[in-house]
Amino acid sequence: MDENGVIVRNKVRLVAQGFKQIKGIDFDETFAPVARLEFIQILLALACVWKFKLFQMDVKSVFLNGILNEEVYVEQFKGFQDPRYPNDQAPKAWHERLTSYLLKKGFMRGGADRTLFIRRNDEVFLVAQIYVDDIVFGFTSSECALDFSKEVKNEFEMSMVGELTYFLGFQVKQLKDEIFLSQSKYARELVKKFGLQSTKHFRTPMSTNLKLSKDESGKRVEETLYRSMIGSLLYFTTSTPGIAFSVEVCARYQACPNESHLIALKHIIRYIAGTLELCIWYPFDTHSDVACYIDTDWARNVDDRKNTSSGCFYVGNCLVAWISKKQNFVSFSIA
Repeated sequence: MDENGVIVRNKVRLVAQGFKQIKGIDFDETFAPVARLEFIQILLALACVWKFKLFQMDVKSVFLNGILNEEVYVEQFKGFQDPRYPNDQAPKAWHERLTSYLLKKGFMRGGADRTLFIRRNDEVFLVAQIYVDDIVFGFTSSECALDFSKEVKNEFEMSMVGELTYFLGFQVKQLKDEIFLSQSKYARELVKKFGLQSTKHFRTPMSTNLKLSKDESGKRVEETLYRSMIGSLLYFTTSTPGIAFSVEVCARYQACPNESHLIALKHIIRYIAGTLELCIWYPFDTHSDVACYIDTDWARNVDDRKNTSSGCFYVGNCLVAWISKKQNFVSFSIA
């Protein structure tokens, strides 16, 4: 579905029954590189630095485009049988073939990100990011963008989706001199899922005076619901740095959540309900210098006095990554 929930194409999933496999007998390797979401945000920052638009291509039947170097056994799922062909019998092979093709075309493979490919000469800069069966690419020359898409379509069964607008649940709005990244569609679904769309909104994700603890004397709440809320919020933090610290604090109490933890969690969702349209802004008025800002709350955790370190990372004026994590040691001060 697209960002408005309209079905744009039907897809089939191939499910591996890994629980039946034994290493060394049924498989030897499991590595198939997948782009991290931080690298997608870095790609948006690069588009601002080099001032080009990003486009998207989709591979048709991605597993049929890979060349297999080993035997693969496939069976139809239970409940579906074709009476005409009852005994008919797929990501690593595809990625290897696409990688080989791009390297032959003069692209260089990224060192930290093995799914990023760059080709550069004196006048033209080309970048392509691979995410399983999706290719996001951009060029400083519009003619090169068209030539690249034609070359790839001639080699593989692919369709040109067009300008990048919706990718992995992220809404991307590319304007003349800026790019906006958001998850407003997902945010609405999250608030509705937990029935908090009609409640009063909060202006901050967590009170500055609140100090959550294990609170072992508090009233226990349903663990499944609490963990479901945490999982939904953790995915939302990939586009909303403002809630990263609050969600990380609440996630510490998934093993035995109680009422005070659930209230804090609902507070975050009610904050989201009032900030549905917030976006991350990537301006074209930027540069390629990298900057990092780090801070620590210094023994704020009342259970074990461990620090929580948080940080944000910029490429020029573009925020591309952030982190909030409790440290695994205790710092002592002699002051």
